[in-house]
Amino acid sequence: MKLLLIDGNSIINRAFYGIKLLTTKDGHFTNGIYGFLNIFLRLKEMTSPDAIAVAFDLRAPTFRHKMYDAYKAGRKGMPPELAEQMPVLKEVLKLMGISIVELEGYEADDIIGTLANAARKNSDTCYIATGDRDSLQLVGDGVEVLLTATKMGHPEIIRYDTAAVAEKYGGLKPEALIEVKALMGDSSDNIPGVAGVGEKTAVSLIAQFGSVDGVYASIDSESIKQGVRQKLINDKENAYLSRELGKICLEVPISVKLADYIPAKTDEPQLASRLAKLEMFKMIDRLGLDAYSVQSPTQLTFDSPDDAKAFKSVPLAELKGNAFDCVFDDDKIYAIADGLVAELSEDEIVQWCEGKTLRVNDAKRLFSICPNAKVIFDSSLAAYLLNPSASGYDYKRLLGEYSVPFVKTDSPEIEAAAAFGALCDILQEKIDEHGQHSLLSDIEIPLAAVLADMEKTGFLVDIDGITEFGEQLQLRIEDIRAAIFDLVGYEFNLNSPKQLGEALFVKLGLPAGKKTKSGYSTNVEVLESLKDKHPAVELLLEYRQLAKLKSTYCDSMVKTVAEDGRIHSTLNQTETRTGRISSTDPNLQNIPVRTELGSTMRKYFVAPEGRVLCDADYSQIELRVLADISGDAAMIEAFNSGADIHTATAAQVFGLPIDAVPAVMRSRAKAVNFGIVYGIGAFSLAKDINVSFGEAKEYINSYLRRYSGVDQYMQKVVADAQQNGYVETSFGRRRYLPELLSSNHAMRSFGERVARNAPVQGTAADIIKIAMIRVYNRLKEEKLDAKLIMQVHDELIVEASEKDAQRAAEILSYEMENACKLKVPLPAEVNIGKDWYSAKG
Repeated sequence: MKLLLIDGNSIINRAFYGIKLLTTKDGHFTNGIYGFLNIFLRLKEMTSPDAIAVAFDLRAPTFRHKMYDAYKAGRKGMPPELAEQMPVLKEVLKLMGISIVELEGYEADDIIGTLANAARKNSDTCYIATGDRDSLQLVGDGVEVLLTATKMGHPEIIRYDTAAVAEKYGGLKPEALIEVKALMGDSSDNIPGVAGVGEKTAVSLIAQFGSVDGVYASIDSESIKQGVRQKLINDKENAYLSRELGKICLEVPISVKLADYIPAKTDEPQLASRLAKLEMFKMIDRLGLDAYSVQSPTQLTFDSPDDAKAFKSVPLAELKGNAFDCVFDDDKIYAIADGLVAELSEDEIVQWCEGKTLRVNDAKRLFSICPNAKVIFDSSLAAYLLNPSASGYDYKRLLGEYSVPFVKTDSPEIEAAAAFGALCDILQEKIDEHGQHSLLSDIEIPLAAVLADMEKTGFLVDIDGITEFGEQLQLRIEDIRAAIFDLVGYEFNLNSPKQLGEALFVKLGLPAGKKTKSGYSTNVEVLESLKDKHPAVELLLEYRQLAKLKSTYCDSMVKTVAEDGRIHSTLNQTETRTGRISSTDPNLQNIPVRTELGSTMRKYFVAPEGRVLCDADYSQIELRVLADISGDAAMIEAFNSGADIHTATAAQVFGLPIDAVPAVMRSRAKAVNFGIVYGIGAFSLAKDINVSFGEAKEYINSYLRRYSGVDQYMQKVVADAQQNGYVETSFGRRRYLPELLSSNHAMRSFGERVARNAPVQGTAADIIKIAMIRVYNRLKEEKLDAKLIMQVHDELIVEASEKDAQRAAEILSYEMENACKLKVPLPAEVNIGKDWYSAKG
C-alpha cells in the first residue's frame, strides 16, 4: 500500500505565502486553500497513493509545552486572513473524501510520525509531504519526505530519501538529525539548543561523535574547539531538553490501520458547490466537476408545458410574447420564456429578435448578429461589475457561484439554460443593491453594441509596409548582434539570461547584483543601471526593443490580418479591474509610442482609398478627473485658466514664476503629477527623475502642501476603502480591495495605492466609454459614411469618407469633450490623416 501523509498546517502556510492574496467577491480569502489544493493534486500525481491522511495542529497545548513552558513562545500568530481559511480547507478535504487527523496534545508532525512508523512496520511505502524539515528524521525504510514549497504560484517539490538526506547533511543518517537539532536548536519553535552552536557546527559534531551522548562522552576531545566545548558544557541541560522537544513522537493514540485512510467517495455535488462559492472554477474543471449540472435532478414527466416550475423543450414557433431570455451556449442558442425553451440558429435569431426585449449572457455576440437588438440585461456584464477581479463570467460558472436553485426540465441539455432567468434575477437584485443599474444599462450594455461593430469593421493595414519595416528592423538587429559580439569577444545567445549574465558580469566584469540559483539578473532595470558602464549594454537595450517590435508587432501582427486586409482585434469588456477596455488577438493598445521607431508602426494602419482617419485624444484626462473628484481649488484653477498643468505645478511646488520654469523642472513636475495619480512613493520617483530620495520626498510633500485638496482626497479615499472594502468611480464602478485587510505591510500598502488610483483611472475609463457610445450613435443618427474603429486608452479613431471627415471630426471632438460634466474642461484634440501616424498629430 502507498500512503500519502500531508502536514496540513505546513503546506497551507507555504501556499498562503507563495501565492498573492486572493479573495471571493464578498471578501473571503482563498489563496491558501487554492495553493494547498494545487500542491495536493500535484502530490497525488507524483505518488498515486492508496491511502491519504492530512494532519493538522490544534490550538491546545501539546506535551512539549508541558515539558518546556517557552516552547514556541514568541512565535508570531497565524495571520487572520490565513486563519479564516483553515476550517474551509478542512471542509473541502472532507468533501473530497480525505481523512483529516488531529488530536489535542500532539502536533501534526507526531501524527505523521506515528502513521509513517506504522507504514514502515507493515513494509508499506510512505510519502510525507511537508514544508518543514523536521520530518526528515523519519526518512528511511520505505519512508520519503516530499519537501514542498510554492514559488510564483506553482508547487515546488523536492524528494528526500536516505541518500538525499546524507548528501544534504554531511553523510548523516536521517535519525541523526534529531541529535543535530538538539545542539543547534530551532528559533522558529523556540527550542533552545546550545547557545552559539549553528547548523554547520552541529552537523560536524554529530558526524564525528554520532549523537549528543557521544558528544558529551567525548567533551574533552582535542577535536572539539575550546570555545565550542565551553558552550556545550554551559548548555548541556538545554541540549538534552532540545533533543526531547525536537524528537517526533511515534506513538500518538490514533488508528494505525492504514486501510482506515483510504479516501471515501467524493461528494461531487457538494464539493462542486463549495468550490463554486470559493470561485475556484479552474479547480472545479481540474477535478472533472461541474459547478451546476453535476447536481442534475431526476427528470420529471410534465403534465403541462405551462408549469412555471418546470421547463420544456419546444419548437421556436411555440414561443410567444416579446420578453425573452437568450442564452449562447457554445455553438447552441436558446430562447426561453414562460417555462419553454427553444433552440434556434444564428440565421433564425436575426429575424426572431426584432421587437423583443432580451436578457442575454453575451450582449456583444448578440449585437454582432443583430445590431439593433434590444438588450435589457447581460449576465456577464452584471457579474463583472459585481466582481471585477473574477477570472471569467461564463453563465454556467455563475449559476454555481450564485447558488442558483435547480430547475426541472424534460431534457438535460437545456438544464443550465433553463436556470438562466433565475440567475438574471439574482444578479439584477445585486446590481440594484449596489446602485449600479445605470452603469450597466446606460454604459456597459450600449458599449457592447459599439464594440461589436468596431470588431466587425476592423482596422485596415498596409501588409507590404509592415513586412518591409520588419525586414529593416531585422537588418538593424543583425548589425547590433554583430557589434555586441565584437565588444564581448565571442558569440552567444542574446536571449539566454544565463549566457548574457556570463558575458556581462564575468567576461566584461560589469558590476552585478546578487547571483541567484538561476544566475545573474539581466532585466531592464539592471541593464538601465549599467548603460554608462559599457557600450555593449546600450546596444543590448536597443536589441531587445527592436526584437520585441519585430516579433510582436511585425511578424505576429501580419498573421492576424483577415482576408479583407483588416485586423479585427477582439475588444474585451470584462478583462480589467479598472473598467478599461482591453485589446487582444492582436493587442493594438500596446503598440509602442514613446520612441520614434515604435511610433512608426502606426504608419501601417491606414484608411482605404477615398477615406481618412480622424483621431482624437483626451488631454491629461486622469489629472482632470483628479481635480474634479478631489475638488482641489488650485488644480481646478490651473485647468480652468488654460495654464499648462505641469508648468503650473512646477511653479507652485518649486516656488518659481510661471514664466521662469525650466524644462527640467516641468519634466519633474509632470512625473510628480502622474506619479501622485498612481500612488508613487519617494523611492520610485527618485529613480524616475534621477534625484535623491530626500529630494523626491520633498517634491511629493511640497506637492501635497500646495494641492491640499488632493492630499485630503488621498487620505479620505483610503479611509473609506478600509471601512467599505472597496472604492468607487464617479459612475458607481467598484474596485474591491481585500489587500487593505492584510496583516502584511507591503500588501496593505499596495491596497492603499490602488485605493488612491482606482477611482481616478476608473472614472476616466467610464468617461471614454460614454464618449464611444455617443460618437457611435451620432455617426449613425446623421447617417455619415463614418465608423468608430478603435479605442486606445484615451484615444478614439474614426474612419470616414473624405466628404464626411470634417463632420465626423466635429462629432468626435464634441462628444468626447461633453461626455461628462467636470469642474474643469475636458479637451480632446482631433487630427485627420491618411494613416494612424499622421492622424495622431
